[in-house]
Amino acid sequence: MGSSGLAQPATQSPATGARNAPPSISPALLRYFLGYARFYVGRHMHAVRVSQGEKLRQLYGKPLLLYMNHPSWWDPMIAAVLAGCYLPGYLHYAPMEAVALQKYPFFRKLGFFGVTHNSFQSQRKLLEISTRVLSQSHSAMWITPQGRFSDVRERPLRIESGFIHLVRHAPQCVVLPVAIEYAFWEESKPEVLVRFGDPVSANELQHQPKAQQTLEFNLEQALDALQQAVIARDVSAFQILLRGNSGVGGVYDLWRRGKALLTGTTFNPEHGAGRL
Repeated sequence: MGSSGLAQPATQSPATGARNAPPSISPALLRYFLGYARFYVGRHMHAVRVSQGEKLRQLYGKPLLLYMNHPSWWDPMIAAVLAGCYLPGYLHYAPMEAVALQKYPFFRKLGFFGVTHNSFQSQRKLLEISTRVLSQSHSAMWITPQGRFSDVRERPLRIESGFIHLVRHAPQCVVLPVAIEYAFWEESKPEVLVRFGDPVSANELQHQPKAQQTLEFNLEQALDALQQAVIARDVSAFQILLRGNSGVGGVYDLWRRGKALLTGTTFNPEHGAGRL
């Protein structure tokens, strides 16, 4: 499986003495990473806009399995912003390609753990760690179960079969789809658009023969609804979670700033005149 997500501090990681235990989290390193994620995303994006954010807020305190589509490199950084804003006080974990984790071992202190695609041992590790994490309140697992980068328009949407095994080993958790898309609207930098889909109790999926299709459908529905709002550029469908950079910069913005100064008006760097 692919991965996106981060970790947040708590007093203790679950099942720390187990063979495949969740990684230990460094609160100090995590605080730095969360602050850096907001700064970095804000520097490169115009805004992070969220639809249906109340669905996640209403689940606060419950163990959460958040599964996302995976359109870009930015997804883990966006997950960091979401987790920091919506789930303070949670422990967050995510699988990461073992080869990449070897290059960046400090990610272990942020809740990442290494897995290898199509490896039985890695699947067992993922299952054991996820089971322990999702048995605890105020804990979350972030996963991109398509197992690869994929376009937001790809249909039918398919998630790896191992994902449903994970869900069935964690009946206490709530499974929540997270749809992400990136679009250029009226600014030089892109918009990050997020929509939370319909949550479902993992306990309800334990004996459903079409449980995997249900999870695929829920994420696909969230993506379709998000896509409609993106195409329509419907800003009313979103709340702004993070404002980033606006304007073009350089000589163009220097001229606009000078004009505003001469005319006694307030300079607004947004090309869309504040409508976005």
